Amino acid sequence: MNRNKREKEYFSIDVGDSTFTVLKRYQNLRPIGSGAQGIVCSAYDHVLERNVAIKKLSRPFQNQTHAKRAYRELVLMKCVNHKNVRHVFLCLGVYVKKKKCFWSLYLVMELMDANLCQVIQMELDHERLSYLLYQMLCGIKHLHAAGIIHRDLKPSNIVVKSDCTLKILDFGLARTAATGLLMTPYVVTRYYRAPEVILGMGYQANVDIWAVGCIMAEMVRHKILFPGRDYIDQWNKVIEQLGTPSQEFMLKLNQSVRTYVENRPRYAGYSFEKLFPDVLFPADSDHNKSYSKIKCCSMCKFF
Repeated sequence: MNRNKREKEYFSIDVGDSTFTVLKRYQNLRPIGSGAQGIVCSAYDHVLERNVAIKKLSRPFQNQTHAKRAYRELVLMKCVNHKNVRHVFLCLGVYVKKKKCFWSLYLVMELMDANLCQVIQMELDHERLSYLLYQMLCGIKHLHAAGIIHRDLKPSNIVVKSDCTLKILDFGLARTAATGLLMTPYVVTRYYRAPEVILGMGYQANVDIWAVGCIMAEMVRHKILFPGRDYIDQWNKVIEQLGTPSQEFMLKLNQSVRTYVENRPRYAGYSFEKLFPDVLFPADSDHNKSYSKIKCCSMCKFF
């Protein structure tokens, strides 16, 4: 895009610590979140006449790894069509003439109300907690059916609206579940890493299910299930609570890792009742209320 046309259609504005250069159709930009993959702001789209979220990807073309992650996230969020997976309406590339490339990349998406980190701190009844978990599993099932492993499921990568609808986002680390494909062990935020990832084993889509289980436990207990300080402490937290794995599992490890694991103290682990006593689980809501009134749940007070 030449400079004159860009100046007519685009404008720049500082949002938090970053400068957004976007189409003039987007106004009232406000920062709402940031992470390793980029910065997100809310905006009003005068064309669609609705509020949207705009994510500016952090240094998408700094190197090959960043470029792959940016491309992967764009393709997956553009192509995956499921109500529990966040979809990209539009991709904006700001052209830098002297570099002859798109230097800034923006993804325009549906605006949600909060991420799951905020919801975890709230007291939800049984129906609402179950409904959120159900939607999480529906979204993951759809991704796995398409041969996609998310690999970075965590509360901050799951967003919700005040009507309890849920969407999964952030596909920068997602990969195709191809058999025999060498997978990097450095995926999934530490607290939500499956044993296969922690120990450098081969893994498949089941690592996402482990992460969902950790997230569900956090929603019930209102605290992280395995809060490891590093990957060794993370493994210790897992076996202390769930017990030392079986010999069959040990045989799948490479020799050096197996030696370390076998030399650790043996733990019997805790029973489910010990980890999740009944008192932690929320009570059922009033069954006389229509399920459709979930839109008026206690989450509305937070938003």
